[in-house]
Amino acid sequence: MLKPLFSRIMNIDAVQRQSIVSLFWQLAITAVGFGSTMYFAHAVGANVLGAYFLLIAYYSIFGMVSDGGFGGAAIKRISEGDQQDEYFSAFFALRCAFVVFTLIVLIIFQSSFVDLNNSGIFIWLLLLIIMSVFQGGVGIGVSGRGKMGIRSTCNAITIISSIIFQIAAIFLGFGAAGLAGGMAAGLLLGAIIEFRFFDLHLVRFKWHHIKSLFVFAFWIFLTSGGALVFLQADTVLIGYFMENSDVGVYRVVLQFTMAATFTTYALRTTLWPKVSRWGKSGEIHLVEKSLARAFSYSLILAIPVLIGGILLGDKLLYFFYGAEFSSGYKTLVLLLAVQVVNVFQFFFTMYLDALNYPKESFKVTAIAAAANIVLDILFIPLFGILGAAVATLLSMILNATLARKALSKIITINVERDTVLNILKASAAMALFVGVYRWFVPLSSVWLTLLPVAIGGAIFCILILKLDKRIYDDMKTIIIQIDLPWVYRM
Repeated sequence: MLKPLFSRIMNIDAVQRQSIVSLFWQLAITAVGFGSTMYFAHAVGANVLGAYFLLIAYYSIFGMVSDGGFGGAAIKRISEGDQQDEYFSAFFALRCAFVVFTLIVLIIFQSSFVDLNNSGIFIWLLLLIIMSVFQGGVGIGVSGRGKMGIRSTCNAITIISSIIFQIAAIFLGFGAAGLAGGMAAGLLLGAIIEFRFFDLHLVRFKWHHIKSLFVFAFWIFLTSGGALVFLQADTVLIGYFMENSDVGVYRVVLQFTMAATFTTYALRTTLWPKVSRWGKSGEIHLVEKSLARAFSYSLILAIPVLIGGILLGDKLLYFFYGAEFSSGYKTLVLLLAVQVVNVFQFFFTMYLDALNYPKESFKVTAIAAAANIVLDILFIPLFGILGAAVATLLSMILNATLARKALSKIITINVERDTVLNILKASAAMALFVGVYRWFVPLSSVWLTLLPVAIGGAIFCILILKLDKRIYDDMKTIIIQIDLPWVYRM
């Protein structure tokens, strides 16, 4: 039964097919991630979670340093289809050198990482960076070859298996070290599975391959550094000015808002190599069309999640994570607004990179990143985690504005106004139902809180399909190609 279904799925347009696969796994990751975080929040509390989130922040920062931007450059060059083995080999050699340099620096300055040392997980930071040589190299090779469905699947296996290992470790009482060790085990398992689909080879390369990677990687590295500020600088600065428990609350709330963006990230996984190839072949009309569609399919989730968070976020935090985390409601609302702005910022900068304009992407990201750090330093001591959210929102708006200005000089930026208007109409109807429900029904249990979420979501989905012919036709085409007529008749 599975083989005919798989065959029908493979007949769908490549971009749609890979987007569906990415979206499916993004849904799975989000669901498993939410469930595990709820368990961790109740089992170990905000303080242990805060230590783990700081580990992730430092791993992201030093992972970026050890990558040096060469990962993105390698995907770009490999995706162009010329001398793929040579470019991968040059990337792998550079990655190994940068990892060795990063490890030496970390060992020399180990005493500076007070929070990690006190939690006993500094050694896990070193181990994760070493493992990234194999795990990152395989992932870059698969991505550059355009196997985004496989990449998304293996990434999901990595994350889900990490969570399973972490749950077992927490159950056995290992605390923050258990969370770190579970993450390492999942990374290794995912990389081993993905290696089965890796078809590049280590060969002799020349200086011009390294030079070509350097030219692109320099700007990718700087741009990635700016993007990382939005993801991790607030975590590090909250840890500096406040307690680990505050880090735990902020990061749990931030993770909760990521439900608004899994469509965005699923589309990025699919579109980046496609846009790169379209740009090189001069098919700008496909680039412009894909950008407009990407906005629509990202906002179709981000806007209703924002409205739902405003109306029900306080109760959801309380029932899902506990009273310790319900204090983050105001921060939740601001971070949900950040995710709406992030839809535009994310695609503007991504398209600049994919179209081979990393310098322009870096300029706008660097300005916004610097603003974010300054605002964090000003607002966190005064307003705590709420100040971090305000700083992120203001700097994200700045980044989106500057990135749009830069991209508009290269392509024509369009928004499907009718579709966006229909999203707003469906969201308004959903908000009306949820608002009336909350007015008359006391949300005294998790089930009474989840009921308006489910019904409100159903109202939105039905209305958006009724109101928007483009979205309806896209869904109808996919369902017919997969040959699920019973879904279509519904």
